[in-house]
Amino acid sequence: MPQDPNLFLSLGKVIKDEYGRPIGEVASLVVKPHGGVDAVYIKHSDGRFAKYPAGTIKVEGSDVIFLSKVKYDTSVFCDQIPLIWRKDQALKELLEKKKISPEVYEELHRSFEGALNQLKSEAQTLLERIDKEIERCNQEIRELNYALVHLEVEHEIGEVDDQSYQAAFATIQECLKRANLEKMDLESMKNKLSNILLGEAPQKTVAEEHVEAPTPPSPSLPEPPVIVYVKEAGESRI
Repeated sequence: MPQDPNLFLSLGKVIKDEYGRPIGEVASLVVKPHGGVDAVYIKHSDGRFAKYPAGTIKVEGSDVIFLSKVKYDTSVFCDQIPLIWRKDQALKELLEKKKISPEVYEELHRSFEGALNQLKSEAQTLLERIDKEIERCNQEIRELNYALVHLEVEHEIGEVDDQSYQAAFATIQECLKRANLEKMDLESMKNKLSNILLGEAPQKTVAEEHVEAPTPPSPSLPEPPVIVYVKEAGESRI
């Protein structure tokens, strides 16, 4: 994944993930001798200090955005696997046109095949990581829905005043929106990577695609079913 040419502008700035959640701030850069940025040091909001590949950071105007490691790795595999396939196919065509010897073909083919098998093995492991991240989002969405139900109950019986209710409702709604968008992104990455492993090359790489579909409804709660986060903030009943 190519690095953002504006990385030097990120120093000292607050960095957020793609869904607007604060991550920390950019503390320093690892610069190569020729001037390119190799990595970025981030001081996280909880005080942790960590280094990330330069490709995981992008600058959009005054915003500094952090791409998750899962999304970064997926974009790399979605670029590299089809590229090796195309090279191996081109090699086969050269053999058929008698532009290379069978010996050279076999040697290079084995090299491409080995690299491809290695990437596919690593991609399978990445798919398992994506599944775990999707389940994390599902759990977060469930908990946010329960939090919203409890808020509604306490507001209904008069324990929470209208002003506090409105503020808390808006906070939970925003968290639900972010969790659903992240889940949709993860599912899109999983489908794209799975299709590549099955031999279906995508039209766009993950790095080029940004999901902007509307937020889907959250998973159903146990009885009684509750779908509360799509109601207007001004209403007070479930």
